[in-house]
Amino acid sequence: MPTRILPAGADPDAVRSLTTLLSQLPDAEPQPPVGDSTQLVDTLARSAAESVDELPEVVVVHERIGPVPALELIREVALRFPAVGVILVTTDASPGLFAAAMDSGARGLVSLPLSYEELASRVQAVAQWSTGVRRHLGHGADVLGGAGGTVVTVSGAKGGVGATVTAVQLALAAQASGRATALVDLDLQTGDVASYLDVQFRRSVVDLATITDISHRVLADAVFRHDTGLALLLAPAEGERGEEVTDRAARQVVSALRSRYEVVVVDCGAQLGGASAAAVEMADAALLVTTPDVVAVRAAKRTVRMWDRLQIRKAEETTVIVNRHSRATEIQPALVQRITGTAVARTAVPANFKELQGVVDAGRLHELDSRSTVKQALWALAGELGLVKAAEGAHRSGGRGAVGFRRRKE
Repeated sequence: MPTRILPAGADPDAVRSLTTLLSQLPDAEPQPPVGDSTQLVDTLARSAAESVDELPEVVVVHERIGPVPALELIREVALRFPAVGVILVTTDASPGLFAAAMDSGARGLVSLPLSYEELASRVQAVAQWSTGVRRHLGHGADVLGGAGGTVVTVSGAKGGVGATVTAVQLALAAQASGRATALVDLDLQTGDVASYLDVQFRRSVVDLATITDISHRVLADAVFRHDTGLALLLAPAEGERGEEVTDRAARQVVSALRSRYEVVVVDCGAQLGGASAAAVEMADAALLVTTPDVVAVRAAKRTVRMWDRLQIRKAEETTVIVNRHSRATEIQPALVQRITGTAVARTAVPANFKELQGVVDAGRLHELDSRSTVKQALWALAGELGLVKAAEGAHRSGGRGAVGFRRRKE
């Protein structure tokens, strides 16, 4: 059986040389190379969504891949796709880097310039390891080797457009339908998830910022279990401590949550920082909340363009949610779609703050009346995004994945 090998690197010449050498290996089947970390994770996620058997046995990562650094990328691949063996190609073959690569989950290291004998030996060993893992997992491999839970980020085009209310209600809808759900507040300086859900807490996401290997026990100690069943990972009470949560820490936290919960909803707020950018980049679905007014829609357009310039997210991979919508407003969802160049959710959230005011002032957003048109719209949106189980028919819209998940489907 041929060994499927997926090369990944940002340098076209280096990747071309690597692919040429891989094609000369016995029983090797090099796949079309990918040029950055996002494409690599996307490609693996699409394969895993079909079956673990569709995943390549070996992934060869060049040290100059980006935008995510190679070792962080290897850690994410090893966590999300444990039946895939990763080899790092690097000019630095020192014991220190070798140890760091192994700690990140790599199965081997090949030094530059490439040697046919070294590459062949390492690919063969890693391929045998990968085949053995899949044979050992058997039918369970589809679960253990899959892409993990669904991560959805909710960002605001500007402050006050309703991103936190949207994130909270999406998480509540997923949890109520029977899915194990975590809600993360990555609006690190001004996060209000705790205030909306009447939570007094001691630990926050900052407590995980310096931990390199987040175990189940460590994560459980940091998470607050809400009365609704939601697992809450909250922003720090002291906003200045938000700077302690780096993009690398955010990736590790989100990856750890993804491996333990079916749905992870991340409130990213309206300000872009390293942590929120990392979450948006690795999310299955990135939502951008706006209101149907000129200022907010312009802000949404600026955000979409900024994400694209920073290689965080492409416009076509972003979904805009129109909040406080009414038929009387001049700006309708179709116009928002044309202006921003994004997808726009079919479900628009109506303008009816009177329904929210009582529970918001009391900090009891989870007790919002089921007859509320705002709640019904947000729970229908959860159904449109595929966050609720099929049995949740009362709040489920037409079909699963109507707006599409970037890492699940094209």
